[in-house]
Amino acid sequence: INTLEFTGTTYTAATGGTITTDGNYKVHVFNSSGTFQITTLGTDAVVQYLIIAGGGGGGTIGGGGGAGGHRTASGMSVSATSYSVTVGAGGAGGVGVYVSNAASGANSVFNSITSAGGGAGGSQSLTVAGVAGGSGGGGSAVPGAGAGGAASPAGQGNAGGDSGNGGGSNYANGGGGGAGAAGTDATAGPANEGDPGDGGNGTANSITGSSVTRAGGGGGGGHLGAYEGGVGGTGGGGNSPLLSGSSAVAGTANTGGGGGGGGIKAGVYDGAAGGSGVVIIRYLFQ
Repeated sequence: INTLEFTGTTYTAATGGTITTDGNYKVHVFNSSGTFQITTLGTDAVVQYLIIAGGGGGGTIGGGGGAGGHRTASGMSVSATSYSVTVGAGGAGGVGVYVSNAASGANSVFNSITSAGGGAGGSQSLTVAGVAGGSGGGGSAVPGAGAGGAASPAGQGNAGGDSGNGGGSNYANGGGGGAGAAGTDATAGPANEGDPGDGGNGTANSITGSSVTRAGGGGGGGHLGAYEGGVGGTGGGGNSPLLSGSSAVAGTANTGGGGGGGGIKAGVYDGAAGGSGVVIIRYLFQ
């Protein structure tokens, strides 16, 4: 007996990305851009998705990068056709003292559904505020540029932390926003001191069959008063320099984590790059 004919049920089959099995489900993971092609459309004609954009870069002597936008849903209707998948790259970190600020991450897209790239961390030396994005970049410790970037569009992440510069007396920088929480604000302190903000934590998702946390924000950079920079959020957020002579840490690839902001006392001004994004698609196949 042909079971499919007997039950009247057809199951979806598709190609594209790296394919694994989780019980009765197929999972397609795109770590780079490609094509998701449905060769047989199932009776239910729906898929579940997770779309994470590239994380923002950490600012030069600045805020942590914001995590890439995090979007997920089930029950999305599909057809027996090909869908373009774009996986956003992480934004570059800021360079030097007055050379260049960080860049925001690139968008990730599946079936016209877009996750926004994470916002770049602000730069103290270039007087650049934290940039809005899927999650916002951390604010830089400069009067008039101390605010963290907003989460924009709303619903994909959280805002970056403020520098809390106290009118310029505190040079610590804010943490980048994460999918699960805002970046923390830097705290005020005596001249050239204060504690930088940590990156916001990411969000756990079990679309692959096991729980994985992604889209954490980058830690904010410190100044002369403290060696330690901010810590990156769970889910791929990079640390700011934690020890003298160490470097800011990039966001983890294919998590959309924000890059750590550059500091001063550690002797490393450069921020780190954000992590690339990922697109994951899941559907019933038996």
